[in-house]
Amino acid sequence: MSQWGSVSATNFSSHQSRIFEFPNVGTVPRCCFSLGSKKMASLAFGSNQFMPPGTRLKKKKGVLPLKVVCVDYPRPELDSTVNFLEAAALSASFRGSPRPAKPLKVVIAGAGLAGLSTAKYLADAGHKPILLEARDVLGGKVAAWKDDDGDWYETGLHIFFGAYPNIQNLFGELGIDDRLQWKEHSMIFAMPSKPGEFSRFDFTDALPAPLNGIWAILRNNEMLTWAEKVKFAIGLLPAMVGGQPYVEAQDGFTVKDWMRKQGIPDRVTDEVFIAMSKALNFINPDELSMQCILIALNRFLQEKHGSKMAFLDGNPPERLCMPIVDHIQSLGGEVRLNSRIQKIDLNDDGTVKRFLLTNGSEIEGDAYVFATPVDILKLLLPENWKEIPYFKKLDKLVGVPVINVHIWFDRKLKNTYDHLLLSRSPLLSVYADMSVTCKEYYNPNQSMLELVFAPAEEWISRSDSDIIDATMKELSKLFPDEIAADQSKAKILKYHVVKTPRSVYKTVPDCEPCRPRQRSPLEGFYLAGDYTKQKYLASMEGAVLSGKFCAQAIVQDYELLAARGQRILAEAGSR
Repeated sequence: MSQWGSVSATNFSSHQSRIFEFPNVGTVPRCCFSLGSKKMASLAFGSNQFMPPGTRLKKKKGVLPLKVVCVDYPRPELDSTVNFLEAAALSASFRGSPRPAKPLKVVIAGAGLAGLSTAKYLADAGHKPILLEARDVLGGKVAAWKDDDGDWYETGLHIFFGAYPNIQNLFGELGIDDRLQWKEHSMIFAMPSKPGEFSRFDFTDALPAPLNGIWAILRNNEMLTWAEKVKFAIGLLPAMVGGQPYVEAQDGFTVKDWMRKQGIPDRVTDEVFIAMSKALNFINPDELSMQCILIALNRFLQEKHGSKMAFLDGNPPERLCMPIVDHIQSLGGEVRLNSRIQKIDLNDDGTVKRFLLTNGSEIEGDAYVFATPVDILKLLLPENWKEIPYFKKLDKLVGVPVINVHIWFDRKLKNTYDHLLLSRSPLLSVYADMSVTCKEYYNPNQSMLELVFAPAEEWISRSDSDIIDATMKELSKLFPDEIAADQSKAKILKYHVVKTPRSVYKTVPDCEPCRPRQRSPLEGFYLAGDYTKQKYLASMEGAVLSGKFCAQAIVQDYELLAARGQRILAEAGSR
């Protein structure tokens, strides 16, 4: 999600920054987190004193000004859920598959989560992936860079949900579960009509799903009236009764049109689903397919911990991607950076002969995978592939522009929280104070806000300074006592703006039939990526699952691919 998945980095991405001089504040201690433990130590920055384990700040009911509290929660009980067990079984199928007599050499373009996942599970099955990344950084849609001060800035604000079973299994398989910092089970919305105040949906552990979600909605009376809640519940009944077939059938409606069709008041859309639409796909409800919302609601309401969120404890390339790379290489696979595909070279029968790289090298394999964003694939499609229906349908899948903003302030902001916050701003989607939520970025004296600027279509070509000015105007409404647009209050020390003109595919109505299966009609050529067919749409979970499906298709096609390789060798020898 986008951040309910992730913001995408493609070969079109650019990242620029402006650095302001500021004094060195010295080494900063980390938060006293205890991951995976029942014990929790919290730190209130207002007093800079540690509170006893388990201490919670008293919260006003409904609307409340938030306080900065640094606390991690134990990993939720996810391992017994149906989706987790299904994901675990799929992972185990690769490790338990018969060892190939001759491992396949599989060439994979793109070292985002889809490509890394494809390579990881192929290696688990005994094959030899060669993963090619165009840039000098791992991660694709979760890429990040370190600036001259040693601070990281990212392509997107990445949130890991309890309803991401393949992601959760992947962390466990790599032995890095402790790198997820779980937050309290809440969804927190800014209140535009009450600057500086927030409204919460708190999910209780005392109730199973979906009762815990229903209870969270019923307890919140600040955003929706009881009459609106009742109409919304009645409108959702067909989705709850009809299940996945009903959800998929709603792809033709925008969120706004579906809500009206179901008799749900427009204020429900304005209060809740504008924020949710921008968080899921960086666009507004009058554009987003309702299927996207229903899939998210289905996961969040049907799984007790589905909507519980975690932050990665540091930068994604090192903390998530490198463990996958280490695993791939330990099993004989390869990962090569700065290896950009220039051309897909074809055999006479239209199948792939090799990948030609911009550095002049050529890579041949027994099978080929494109795990790049869909826009990159479309740029490199061979001319005689473009009219094949499988590829022709990709024309409708177009990446959505998005901007990720990082601002370092000269002080610790108080009106924030150790969580993801939905800003409900016309320009901002979600944000977090990463100096609180993330161990590696922790700073007790200064805040670093990471914000998703969306919808971004009208802003993607604007200057960084214009984007920062607009962001500061919005922040002055979220932090009226601490931030002013003219910096007369909190001052900017530095900022980074990361623009992605083509991010995750834009989930507008009638896109679902255009999403391709991972196995293409061309022998030996496969696709992976969150735009390909899988049930989690454009998200980190979708990317990982697409890689597993891609690897599964290749493993299933082993005999065919091995025979194809022998045939090609025989034909080459007879010339």
